[in-house]
Amino acid sequence: MANNSLTSSQIRPLTQSDIPAIVRAFAAVGWHKPTSTFENYFLEQEKKQRDIWLAFQNDTIAGYTTLKWHSSYPSFKEQNIPEINDFNVLPQFRRQGIGSKLLDIAEEKTRLVNKRVGIGVGLYNDYGSAQRLYVKRGYMPDGRGITYQYQPVVPGHLVCLDDDLILWFVKSFD
Repeated sequence: MANNSLTSSQIRPLTQSDIPAIVRAFAAVGWHKPTSTFENYFLEQEKKQRDIWLAFQNDTIAGYTTLKWHSSYPSFKEQNIPEINDFNVLPQFRRQGIGSKLLDIAEEKTRLVNKRVGIGVGLYNDYGSAQRLYVKRGYMPDGRGITYQYQPVVPGHLVCLDDDLILWFVKSFD
């Protein structure tokens, strides 16, 4: 019989039964993560369109990330660059290496089939830790500037500073 008990920090793929716990964990810190998002992720995982991993710290959900094999960002899509997408670590579990472990597994999975992986990051203060982490891990801006809702931001035009204003990065595996 398999031991499903998770101790210390561990990473494993999403199961459908995890969804209510993920939604509750993020709601507890004021982050609205709809059940439908994770139901869609699970279906995409079943179809091999996306992989999703959960991080646990002593049986408690600490974070998750997904690897989207066909990015919605046009530049990545054209270049067939998989995208690490929706990377989240709950605030109380940050700076413990959990985010790095999640990125490690997504990068290793990508490295098996592709020479590059991409990731996007928001531009306001809430994303500061992620911005620093990506640079520290060798991600470089893709050189195409920022996008809003996946479209290039045109100089002189106004956009909203929200989660859809993104700077895109790429990491190459040499």
